[in-house]
Amino acid sequence: MAGLAVPVWLAEDDLGCVICQGLLDWPATLPCGHSFCRDCLQGLWGARGAGGAGRRWACPTCREGAAQQPRLRKNTLLQELADRYRRAARGLGDDPGPAPAPDPAPAPDPAPAPRSPRRPAQQQAAVQKSIMEVGRELTELVEQLVDIVRSLQNQRRLAESGPDNELGILSTQTFSSGVDLSLASPKLETSSTSEGEMRDVLHDLEVIQEKLRENLTWKEASEERTQVELPEAPSSSSRPLPNQSLPAPKRASQFAPWAINPTFDLQTLSCSLEVSKDCHIVTVSHRPQSYPWSRERFSTSQVLCSQALSSGQQYWEVDTRHCSHWAVGVASWGMSRDRILGRTTDSCCVEWKGTSQLSAWHMFKETVLGSDRPGVVGIWLDFEEGKLAFYSVANEEKLLYECMVSAAAPLHPAFWLYGLHPGNSLIIKQVRV
Repeated sequence: MAGLAVPVWLAEDDLGCVICQGLLDWPATLPCGHSFCRDCLQGLWGARGAGGAGRRWACPTCREGAAQQPRLRKNTLLQELADRYRRAARGLGDDPGPAPAPDPAPAPDPAPAPRSPRRPAQQQAAVQKSIMEVGRELTELVEQLVDIVRSLQNQRRLAESGPDNELGILSTQTFSSGVDLSLASPKLETSSTSEGEMRDVLHDLEVIQEKLRENLTWKEASEERTQVELPEAPSSSSRPLPNQSLPAPKRASQFAPWAINPTFDLQTLSCSLEVSKDCHIVTVSHRPQSYPWSRERFSTSQVLCSQALSSGQQYWEVDTRHCSHWAVGVASWGMSRDRILGRTTDSCCVEWKGTSQLSAWHMFKETVLGSDRPGVVGIWLDFEEGKLAFYSVANEEKLLYECMVSAAAPLHPAFWLYGLHPGNSLIIKQVRV
């Protein structure tokens, strides 16, 4: 008995492939339920290669992956609907009644019908989307390589230091003694050829990583401008496909109007540290530096910024991703040069320990904040309310710790780096505006 013929209005997007932006041709449905042209899917998977961040066989829509390439089988229902749509679009019409009975014997797949031509704007968007996807996967891969090299460096240094590594642990427990153990191991002052080669490899990877990020950011901005300038193609359905919208541009910091760009003060710089020419990057030296004597110089691996803050509201950010053990905060200029940040009455900080612990230090008291490591720390200093706050900065600011501070004396941005790991660095970032 024939079924009812119900009129259904379809748009091209309802039977379209998000890869080629055309009608489905030999549609293959993945285990997650999304369908694509077989040739488009195989071409995309082949372009990714075996090192596609562990997601070579991922669905382009929902990113659900598989351990091995899934077997692609033809979705005959979608193929029939797409063929009917093609014929209807050409003005040939189609019988809306039931589908004909199947042939007694399986017949070979018919030759693929010609695809509807892609609109130039859609083709450009598809190419741009593929470039963006490859760029993101390359960035993820380089980040993994950087982490691997850093892990190898740390393991090698710990193995070389042997018993001397206990001094590093002891130094985190005896801050009040004022003894700087950052140079206690003579073994770490010497550099073998393999260590030098590893540093060169890490440097090259970091350069590649930064270039990838810059190019990816530029392409995202360029694509957003292109989408705004190009007119939208007429369609009865303007809904975006799931998970296919571009990531939202990074939001400017809510503290941008009060952002400052402090610089490291060379008079306070410890002899175990060195700074970049623009005074925005501080790094643990591979050998002691011969700076001129100054009573303002820290004996431990610490440094202040030159800017004295005593009124109003200020905000700055510090990139901590290249340092395994650090503390960032504020201190008065009169802070004792043989004490550790946060262990005095005139300093306060948040500190990341190599034991995967984030703490806040204020008035000699430690407050454990958790085990999540912030890649970028934002510091908000509000003298009008007598408030100091630390934020983890990603796409938005997440409060880590807040305390009251006194305006009795000016405060300076302050930093401490773990002295037993040469190459560790902290970076004062430019705040997004």
